[in-house]
Amino acid sequence: MDDKYLDFNEKRMHIFNELVKRYWKGDLKSVDDLNDLAEYIKNKYGFNESDMPFIRNHIRLAMGQDPKGEKSFDDELSVLNSSMKIYQPVVSKLEGPCKQCNSIYCECNELGKYESGMYNRLNETISCGYSDFTCDFGAVADKIEFMPVIDLLRDGDSPVYVTVAPAIVGQFGEEISMGKLRSALKLLGFKDMIEVALFADILTIKEAYEFNDLVKSEDDFFLTSCCCPMWFNMIKKVYPDIYDYLSPSISPMIASGRVLKKLYNNAKVVFISPCVAKKGEIKEPDLQGAIDYVLNFRELKEIFDALNLDFSDLYDDDKDQASFGGRVYARTGGVSFSVKTVLNRLEPTRVIKLKSLKVNGIKECKRVLDSLKSRKKGDPNFIEGMGCVGGCVGGPKTNIDLEKATRLVNDFGEDSFILTPFDNQNVMKILDQFNVKSIQEFMENDELKEILSRE
Repeated sequence: MDDKYLDFNEKRMHIFNELVKRYWKGDLKSVDDLNDLAEYIKNKYGFNESDMPFIRNHIRLAMGQDPKGEKSFDDELSVLNSSMKIYQPVVSKLEGPCKQCNSIYCECNELGKYESGMYNRLNETISCGYSDFTCDFGAVADKIEFMPVIDLLRDGDSPVYVTVAPAIVGQFGEEISMGKLRSALKLLGFKDMIEVALFADILTIKEAYEFNDLVKSEDDFFLTSCCCPMWFNMIKKVYPDIYDYLSPSISPMIASGRVLKKLYNNAKVVFISPCVAKKGEIKEPDLQGAIDYVLNFRELKEIFDALNLDFSDLYDDDKDQASFGGRVYARTGGVSFSVKTVLNRLEPTRVIKLKSLKVNGIKECKRVLDSLKSRKKGDPNFIEGMGCVGGCVGGPKTNIDLEKATRLVNDFGEDSFILTPFDNQNVMKILDQFNVKSIQEFMENDELKEILSRE
């Protein structure tokens, strides 16, 4: 086993850090500049000349591009500047380190070491079965989507909005408020930062209406589709017999992009996420175009570090955009709680009450979906699933532990002056842009229904 490969998930963040510094300053303009970066990484981490293809391919992944095996740098910068797109696959396999690895804990041992099919399966299963993939040797890694974002911010031709997952609170330190985070992102050049919890509020209202229409007896049940692409795709691909019970709603992330692009001409939208699966979700054929790029919490932390951003002097640009219910979408049970509060306002005398079942983690999600085949009258009729243990706060690309993240999300939710999605005047301002003057008109608006639904 070669120690130079160990903990490469951390080393690749250092590579990304150095890449950001140089590209942000305009110091990456040629093949020679890329070769200088590769040489710097080789010397810093004790690699050999024979490891240069591996290093070059990690630089390519950090640029959002595909690995090219043994090939030297060639057109990477011109591709970056011309296409502005990050293509599938989200996850790539790199040659080299596997031959050095003897780990009994390697995921390859479960899926079939050295089998090329493993890497194809990883790309499929991050959206319908695996919450994370790890390789301390750096043989498996996801693309990072920040380099084209730098170009967007630098050009200034389009307003670039950043929307953030509810789980983001506290991810960069408890002393860094959401208001300071907004100021930091605006300092980088983003037009504004918007809580995706605001769009969770909108979709909560939609799913409450759907539940009210579809669950009329003790035999009926409803599967929420909000938030988690792993939960949605697991049902779609593995349990097609219950797919009709799934809400047709898009995720709050996709809703944020579609709505912002409808409201602001030529807008671009970047989403900040706790997971890798969101990078795959925005590339699904029926969802493409809503979100331009996805970054995760770890990547954003590295960006702040690379640019030496000092939060202490930043203005606390605080905005109350979302309700308690929308903000706690970040943790297990949040969707159920939020939908129930709205349903109780819609139909307070409803005979068939919402009885929720909250499940998290892939194994538990599979177990519950299997059990629905033998569902009994009186069983829970609203099933909420999240692929990560604890919900999005337990995502694989978070910066803090699950317990702390859950506490901070709950505290941030309680800080909201907006109790439920029904009370959110920001929702009403958005609906007004679609000539919807009341919540009662919401589900009658064809344009909104199309925007907030999958094909």
